[in-house]
Amino acid sequence: MNNKKQILEGSRAIALAIKNISPAVISAYPITPQTHIVEDLAKFKADGEANYEYRRAESEFAAASIVLGASATGARVYSATSSQGLLLMTEVVYNIAGLRLPVVMTCANRAVSGPINIWNDHSDVMSIRDAGWIQLFAADHQEAVNQHILAYKLAEKLKLPVMVNVDGFILTHSYEPVLIPTGQKIKKYLPTYRPSDGTYLNPKNPVTLGAFFTPDDYLETREALHNDLRNSLETIKKEYQVFQRAFRAESANDRNHKNDNGLWTYYGPAKPKTLLIAMGSAVGTLREAIKSNPTVGVLKIKVYRPFPAAEIATVMARAKNIAVIEKAVSLGQAGPLYSDIKAGLKPTAIKNLNIKNYIVGLGGRDFTQKMIAAIIRDLPRKNEIIKFIGKI
Repeated sequence: MNNKKQILEGSRAIALAIKNISPAVISAYPITPQTHIVEDLAKFKADGEANYEYRRAESEFAAASIVLGASATGARVYSATSSQGLLLMTEVVYNIAGLRLPVVMTCANRAVSGPINIWNDHSDVMSIRDAGWIQLFAADHQEAVNQHILAYKLAEKLKLPVMVNVDGFILTHSYEPVLIPTGQKIKKYLPTYRPSDGTYLNPKNPVTLGAFFTPDDYLETREALHNDLRNSLETIKKEYQVFQRAFRAESANDRNHKNDNGLWTYYGPAKPKTLLIAMGSAVGTLREAIKSNPTVGVLKIKVYRPFPAAEIATVMARAKNIAVIEKAVSLGQAGPLYSDIKAGLKPTAIKNLNIKNYIVGLGGRDFTQKMIAAIIRDLPRKNEIIKFIGKI
């Protein structure tokens, strides 16, 4: 099926992309709605279609520890998880970033307990947004495939782990046309991983990873990680352009869109009256909803960490009424995306803009065009700044 689109389940498309990337070690523990990804990867190995080492683990904590250890020896690695699985990995997730290991992981976004819920929202990934990972959000199957390839280039170039977020069930279990690049094509863009000396464990060149740091030294390590994450924004933008040239067919939709810089994509009029900001699959619903409304624009955030605050502010300046629509809430505060946007604005901008936060889709609640219409009507009103939108 070289250079031909296929109708694929989202999980299958991601698994095929990972197979063609050909990491050396894969380890994961199945959890809904991530399971199909790792099932397919295990089957590829069992059927002799792949030569990576597939290590079964007894938990998500163990799976994350396995890929941490393999990455520390200089291997290209992959894992995937969701919801409670990501929470169980949390200790290791922080260690991976602190050790500057180029791990790539998929998070099939799902609500967290309690109460138990297996459907989509972004509560899981928001729990580790401060861990030090680059975080990408995909809105459809093709973007998910592309972001996984890009993730490896970024991780290995920047020595930072990358997490690709895909909405559980909405993307993982739905079917869309998608183009899967061949392994040969991927290898031209993403050559065999060869870490530089001194960055991995090697008996012939001993180094220490994960040393014990006293108060005299620890602060500087966190400052360095913070600065490297912030500075990676420029690398992400540049590498995104390189990716588009290397994968012209796979990135045709984005490449033909002049309002796309790799960090975000803007859809709509040059000067919208109303701007709707969101991440993930909700963007597709938003785009459909505004087709008949020439006064409304949609800003899709593709990179959430590092947070491109200044880049987003330039788009927000075009509008007066802004709705930040998200599938997560920092309980007792506001939506995380809303808080980040507000924190990144200058006081004068906050004064001149009407910005409201709408929490939608928690626990898999449908996000409908009727809800979007209600948000657009509510936005200019002087009422609650933060609202939970339920059934409409």
